[in-house]
Amino acid sequence: MTGYLKKSLPHLFVFLGFIIISLAYFYPVLQGKEIFQSDIAQYIGMARQQNDFRAETGEEPYWTDAAFGGMPTYQLGANYPHNYIKELDRTLRFLPRPADYLFLYFIGLYILLLVLKIDYKLAFLGALAFGFSTYLIIILGVGHNAKAHAIAYMPWVLGGILLCFNRKYLWGFLLLAFGMALEISANHFQMTYYLLLLVIVLGLVHLYDAFKKKELSHYFKAIGVMLVAVILAIGTNATNLLATKQYADFSTRGDTGLTITPNGPAEKTEGLDYNYITEYSYGILESFNLFIPRFMGGSSAEDVGVESNIYSELTKMGAPPVQAMQFTESAPTYWGDQPFVGAPAYIGATVIFLFVMALYLVKGRLKWWLVGGSILALLLSWGKNFGLLTDFFIDFVPLYNKFRAVSSIQVILELCVPVLAIIGLSRFFTSENKEEKLNALKWSTIIVGGLALIFLLFKSVLFGFSGPNDGVMIKQIGLDFVRALKEDRKAIFTADTIRSLVLVLLVAGVLWMFIQKKLQKNTVIIALGVLMLFDLVVIDQRYVNSEDFVRSSAVNTPFQATQADKEIMRDTDHYRVYDLSGNPFNTARTSFFHNSIGGYHAAKPGRMQELYEFYLADNNLQVLNMLNTKYFIIPTQEGVMTQQNPETNGNAWFVENVKFVNGANEEILALDGINTKKTAIVDAKFKEFVPKQSFSKDSASSIQLVSYQPNELKYETSTSQDQLAVFSEIYYPHGWQAYIDGEEAPHFRANYVLRAMMLPAGEHTVTFKFEPEVVRTGSSIALASSLVLGILVVGGLAVYFRRR
Repeated sequence: MTGYLKKSLPHLFVFLGFIIISLAYFYPVLQGKEIFQSDIAQYIGMARQQNDFRAETGEEPYWTDAAFGGMPTYQLGANYPHNYIKELDRTLRFLPRPADYLFLYFIGLYILLLVLKIDYKLAFLGALAFGFSTYLIIILGVGHNAKAHAIAYMPWVLGGILLCFNRKYLWGFLLLAFGMALEISANHFQMTYYLLLLVIVLGLVHLYDAFKKKELSHYFKAIGVMLVAVILAIGTNATNLLATKQYADFSTRGDTGLTITPNGPAEKTEGLDYNYITEYSYGILESFNLFIPRFMGGSSAEDVGVESNIYSELTKMGAPPVQAMQFTESAPTYWGDQPFVGAPAYIGATVIFLFVMALYLVKGRLKWWLVGGSILALLLSWGKNFGLLTDFFIDFVPLYNKFRAVSSIQVILELCVPVLAIIGLSRFFTSENKEEKLNALKWSTIIVGGLALIFLLFKSVLFGFSGPNDGVMIKQIGLDFVRALKEDRKAIFTADTIRSLVLVLLVAGVLWMFIQKKLQKNTVIIALGVLMLFDLVVIDQRYVNSEDFVRSSAVNTPFQATQADKEIMRDTDHYRVYDLSGNPFNTARTSFFHNSIGGYHAAKPGRMQELYEFYLADNNLQVLNMLNTKYFIIPTQEGVMTQQNPETNGNAWFVENVKFVNGANEEILALDGINTKKTAIVDAKFKEFVPKQSFSKDSASSIQLVSYQPNELKYETSTSQDQLAVFSEIYYPHGWQAYIDGEEAPHFRANYVLRAMMLPAGEHTVTFKFEPEVVRTGSSIALASSLVLGILVVGGLAVYFRRR
C-alpha cells in the first residue's frame, strides 16, 4: 500500500495544482462573482419557466410554454430519471463555473498523456498547453459551456481507445466506457461527431499497422472490447439521446415536408442549408493565427488604444476625444472573411514550435494519427474556402450536413497539436542520439522561426490588410480613416509576429542549452512551462479576464423587467407575448418574463420557424391571434411600451369550417387570408378524425381553460352538439396525450402548428398531459446499462486485484 501511495503522490500534487491554477485564472469566482456569458444569459431566459416549475413542485415538466409557443425542454437542461452518469459529471465539476471546465481540460489531457506513458511533469505541461489554448478559453467567456464540456472529455475517450489497442483491455474498457458516457452526457453532438472523425483516423492508422505486423486478431479483439464499452456508454445516456433524436426531427434540423419559401421553391436538402453550414468558414491564410495570434487583426472588436492611427484620424476629423477613444475600444481590426470573430484560435507559438520538432522525433502510428487528425481538421475548417473536401463531406459523409460553423472542427487540431508537441518533447529528453536532436531543433527553428521572419520582412508585399467591410467604411467614414485602420492592422500584425518569433527563439535556445548540458531537464521543463503560460495566458487575458465577471445576481437575473413587462405580468391568465422591439426569434429576453412567441435556440421548432418566415415576420394578425398573442411589446422613442391585442382567439375556440389540404405546402399557404376564429386548416391525413367540414354555430357553446401547468392543461367545455375545437397550443405528437373526462381521445394538428380535436356534445373536461414515452423508455435503458456497467467495473477490478 505504501508503494501505491508513493506512486500516487505526484499525481495528487498535479491534481491540486490544476485546482489552484483553474481558480487562479478565474479568481473572481473566489469573490462570489460569476462570468457573464452571453449564451448562458439566453439559456437562463429560455429555461426559467421549467426551473421555476421544478423548484416549486419537485417535478420535471419536460415542456415549456415560454418559447416558440411551446417546445420540449430536452435541450434546455431537462433532468432524467436514472441519469447516474450526469451525477458523476456533476461530481467531477466540483469547482465554481467556469473554473470547473478549465479543470476538466487539464485533467483530461493529463490522463491521455499518462496513457501514452509520458512523464507526469511533461503531462502537466501538456495539460496547461491544451487548457489555455485561446479558443478553449474564449468559448468559456461567451458561454459555449456544452461545447467546452464535450471537448474536455475527448482525451478520456482517446485514452481508453489507446489502452485497448495497447492490450490493456480492462483499463481501456473502463476509461472508454466512462469517458464516452461523459462525452455523450455533455450534450454537444457536433463536438462528439468531430471526435468520431478523429477516432476513425486513429482506427485506420492502427488497422494498417496491425495488418503490417500481422496482429489483426488483437486489433479486432480490441475493437470488440471498445464496442461493448461504447454501447454501455450510449445506454447510460439513452434518455437524452432518444429524446434529442425525437426532437431533432421536429426542429429545424428535421424535415417538416415544406418545399417552398415565402419567395418561391426551396432548395431541397437533407440537412442544413449549405450557406448556413459554411457561413463560418476559416480563411486559408487565417490559419496562421494558430501561430501568430492577431495575424488577421485578432477579433472583430479589438482595443487599439489612444496611440492608434485611427484615434489620431478620428480626432483630426473632428470627433471628440471621448468618442474617438470609445471607438478605439472596439476597433474593426479583423480583416478575415468570417462574419464575426470573438478571438483568434491561437494554439501558441511555443506549442507550434514543439509540434514541428516532434515531426522529426516521433515515429510510427502515434505520429500519423495525430498528424492526420490535425490535417483533416484544418482542411475541413476552411469550409467553402476548400469546397472540394467540404462539398464531399456535406454530400456523402453521414450527418456532416447536420452541423454548422465548420470552423469549430479546429478543436480536434487544438487537441492533437499539444499532444504531439509533448510527445516530441518527451522523445527529445529520452533520446540518446544527440545528432538527431540537434537536427530536429535546427530544422524546427528554421521552419517556424523562418516563417515568422518572412512574414515580418515581407508583410507589405504579401498582405494588403484589407477587410471585406472596408468599402462600407470608406463610404460611411472616409478613405483616410480606412488607411489609418490598415496601418493599425499592420502594426498589430508586426507586434504579434515579433512576439511569436521571440518565443520560438527562446524555446529553441532553452532546448539547445539542454543538448549542450548547460541546463538540467527539470530546469528546462520549468522554463518551458513559464514560456508556455506567458505565451498563452497573456493572449487569453485579452479576451477573457476579470472584467467579464459580475455579481451572481446579474448572471442569474440577466434581464431586467421594463415597465411594459410589469404591466403584462399583472395579467395572470394564460396567454402569449410577441416582442417587436428586436428580432423575436433570436432572443430569450421575452421568455424570461412571459410565454413568448419567439425565443433563442440553435434548433428551433421547425414549423414555428417556417410560420415566422411566412407570416409572423410580417406581423400577420390572424396568425398571431390563433397563437393567443394577447400582448405586443413595441419600440418607441422613449423605450418600449405594451399594446394589448383585443382580437386574440384565446386559449381555445370552436370553428365553423374546416378546409382540408394536402401536405405542408398547401397547409401553410392556406393560412393566408383566413379568419382563424372561424376556419381551421387540416391536413387530409387527419381527415378520419373530422366527420364533416362545417359545424353549426352554437352561441351557448363554451370552452375555457380552467387549469394550467406547462405539462398539463384542463379545459371545461359545454356544447349542445359535436364541435371541432382548436387549441392555441403547439402540436407535438410525441408525448402530448388528450383526455375527455379521463378517457384518452385522439387529437391532431390544425393550422400548421396547433392542436385540434373533436369534442362531443354536453359538458366535459378536456385534459392535455405531456407524458413522453421516450423518457420512460430511455430511463429503463439507462438504468439497465448503468447496472451492467457497475457490475463489470466491480467484477473487473476484483479480478485485477486478485491477480495482483
